[in-house]
Amino acid sequence: MLALLLCINLYASEKPSLLFKTTIFSLTENKGSIQGIVIDLNLNEPLPYVTVTVENSNGEILTGGITNDKGVFNINSLEDGKYIIKIQYIGYKAYVKEIDINRENQTIDLGTIALEEDITSLNEVTIVAEVSTIEQRIDRKVINVGKDLITSGPTASDIMNNLPSVSVDEQSGALSFRGNQNVTVMVDGKISSVPVAQLLKQIPSNAIKQIELITNPSAKYNPEGMSGIINIILHKNITIGFNGSLNVGLGYEVEPKFNSSLNMNYRTGKFNFYANLSNNISRRYNFGSILRIDDNINQEFDLLFRNYSQLYKAGVDMYINDKNTISFFTNQNIYNGEIFGDTFLLNLDNPLLDLQQNFNAEDDNSSQQYNASYKLQLEKEDHTLELEADHNIYESDAMNSNTFSGNLIRPNFIENTNANRDQTTINLDYVNPLSETAKLEMGLETRLLSSVTDYFSDARSQNSQGEFIPSTTMFDFTRDIYSAYATFGKNYKKWTYQMGIRAENVTETGIAKETDLNTNTETEDRFKNDYFQLYPSAFITYSPTENGTYQLSYSRRVDRPRADQLNPLPEWSTPLISQFGNPNLQPQFTNSMEANYTKKFKKGSITAGVFYRVIQDEINQYIFIDRDDLNRLIMSSDNFDNSTAYGIEASASIKPTNWWSINASFDVFSRTQKSIAERLTAPTNVATVEDIVRETVTVDNVAFNGRLFNNFKVSEKLSFSAFGLYRGPQDGIQFNSKSMGMVNLGMRYNFIENGTFTFNVNDIFDTMKARFESDRPFKQAGNWNWESQTVFVGINYSFGGNKYRALSRKERDANEAESGGGFF
Repeated sequence: MLALLLCINLYASEKPSLLFKTTIFSLTENKGSIQGIVIDLNLNEPLPYVTVTVENSNGEILTGGITNDKGVFNINSLEDGKYIIKIQYIGYKAYVKEIDINRENQTIDLGTIALEEDITSLNEVTIVAEVSTIEQRIDRKVINVGKDLITSGPTASDIMNNLPSVSVDEQSGALSFRGNQNVTVMVDGKISSVPVAQLLKQIPSNAIKQIELITNPSAKYNPEGMSGIINIILHKNITIGFNGSLNVGLGYEVEPKFNSSLNMNYRTGKFNFYANLSNNISRRYNFGSILRIDDNINQEFDLLFRNYSQLYKAGVDMYINDKNTISFFTNQNIYNGEIFGDTFLLNLDNPLLDLQQNFNAEDDNSSQQYNASYKLQLEKEDHTLELEADHNIYESDAMNSNTFSGNLIRPNFIENTNANRDQTTINLDYVNPLSETAKLEMGLETRLLSSVTDYFSDARSQNSQGEFIPSTTMFDFTRDIYSAYATFGKNYKKWTYQMGIRAENVTETGIAKETDLNTNTETEDRFKNDYFQLYPSAFITYSPTENGTYQLSYSRRVDRPRADQLNPLPEWSTPLISQFGNPNLQPQFTNSMEANYTKKFKKGSITAGVFYRVIQDEINQYIFIDRDDLNRLIMSSDNFDNSTAYGIEASASIKPTNWWSINASFDVFSRTQKSIAERLTAPTNVATVEDIVRETVTVDNVAFNGRLFNNFKVSEKLSFSAFGLYRGPQDGIQFNSKSMGMVNLGMRYNFIENGTFTFNVNDIFDTMKARFESDRPFKQAGNWNWESQTVFVGINYSFGGNKYRALSRKERDANEAESGGGFF
């Protein structure tokens, strides 16, 4: 089908009547026409892709077109009458002229039109805004990233903590949205095969143009993620000629951290080539402890993480003509990680029972992404058909060496884990603007996931006699999803609405095998799960004035169990904890509703909203006690009854003066969680199985988070920033966490013409520490610490470039997030 569509449109582009011209649409069969050539006044060179519009006397656009690579335009089929022609180009002053087409003058030849550079306009386009802004759209909240947010840190992970309702776990790198980690992260509208925590560390902060917080995604999007979607949109360099930027950053507290990136782009004629390289080299030190109060046993942790990762991207956009575009890109990620850890189990009443575990874990993984897309521009502006194929490959080889010392009969052992994951996604999307106020979107999607995990250990598992044995496990999991969607949107006066439906058919299969290498005894567990679901969505906005907007939205979401949550074989363990998956785990479904109001005023804007979620078959963790060793806990997941969550959010972007700007936000959310947990009614040294009590636990949690960002502009080159974050206490199934917060200070200085120097100190009062306590299954209190009080310096330099930009068809697309040329 791709070849057929391409051939048809290439044939159409070769007709003599369409040579060197691209007409958006025509109104009648009359003979009137307008033609001309557009050039740069100073360079005397043709300007391609310049927008040409024809308006009536009331300013209504009747028709139009764009110039070809030689700067030529030709607009046909105009009725007799008077018109206003406008020629507009980014970075140039507009050309406006009145014309009159009549019987005696059917062809208007404007000749050569020389556009003059508009310095003010050009600066507004090519320079990143000083201050970030928040924009509420019909189905998402858009954060336009300015230099103030870029100063907060070198990577996307540093920026995330500055966003409303978003937080990053400093220990694991896990991302949470509205207090929930069930969130889908996309880059330029695509899901990456790179693990999220690793991905956020790889994206340079100054490569980010916008971040979309899509809490109620439309039916066009995959329905995964109870909290919604976070879409990171990167800058696209479409400047004519060769351009690039270099970024280097260094951070330090206890251990050094280094990151750098190189972004290159070459645009000429019908081709846009781009290549990007980024790397991250870091050492991070973490430590913490957990005290079991009744047993007076303290478990202490010391961990040193060493990470080295590189990410490459190369791609090309081929603008065959104004109706046909083909794009290819590939991402290649290489990651080498190592953890040196010591776990001390200290018996405070009897030191002779102390135990120490030393482990060295190595994880080498790589991921590959190959993407190809073809986009066809049909007869009307924004009337498109797009076919896209995306293939992701992920491979991981991990080794863990464990040694033990102390008064415990426990042999040393090694572990090897090999994981391979392939995912193929094919999309066909159709967009039809039925009129100036209505739009229809339809599409088909196929997603095929295959995951295989092989595990070997020489002495981790125990048999029924309590002997430590060598064993192997294998978990083979596949998930095939076939879906179709349709959405319809319309504007009517001050109202805008959009409705959609998505249908999905899912097939899941899994095979888990475990082999005792001493006896060659094999156990096998198979499961299969097929289901069909519908996911509706609806949005409505009302704008009584230009400065005030009300918005209501609804969507149905799903959280499918991850492969590790389904794997019945052991996933990981410490001397006191083991975790297993549950093959009977079912997906959880969420009905999400929210209302927002945005008010714009002279010095800024304020957005406030409420949300409410009903969660069906909620997936939660449950904890029980190992019957073979009452000191050990076993953790897994299960489905529980329906639950609810609701919250309030507010954010403001204010500029009190020309030199001071403020971004502030807070959110309060409440969530009810249910789980099954066990606890001991006696100390572990005297307890028996009869002392285990199983109970259903319900936790009502109300949490508060607040952020305040200040930017102070001293001069055109120098500015300072101050950021404060507070996370309130939270109650959970396993732990109740205490409040924490931090204050960061930053400075940014622009030097020479294209250079920027940044300096910031994070957590200046050293208060960003995790503290927690628990009553289930033992009374415990603990803390966790990481390198939060870091100092960072960074340099960014842009090079190359010409003085005008080519406005490609991709840039004019409404769904800019799906275009190429970014980092990922």
